[in-house]
Amino acid sequence: MSDPVLFSPGWWTEPLGTWMAWTRATIAFFLFIAAAIASMGVWEYFRPGGDPRIGILGLETTRGDRLFISLLGSAWIYLAWLWAFGAPIWWPTAIAIVWAAFVFRTV
Repeated sequence: MSDPVLFSPGWWTEPLGTWMAWTRATIAFFLFIAAAIASMGVWEYFRPGGDPRIGILGLETTRGDRLFISLLGSAWIYLAWLWAFGAPIWWPTAIAIVWAAFVFRTV
């Protein structure tokens, strides 16, 4: 068996060990969440408060609330996509980005 080509679908999904089925895609996912939370922390440090405001969903939320809602919604988007269609997951990625833009938009 040959090694997968760099950044090919096989490269992203190649198992990296036996514990927890780690792949490069799962590592990238967790690194993105860590970077998003760290970015929100830096943003809060330089512009404290977050000014709660009414968002598109009609809820009064802060930046952190909107990040949490967008991440939680994205998880459900991915789970629903995998249940209905399986791989590849490029379409739910696009849907999740649109969802996050929708949540962060204010009225």
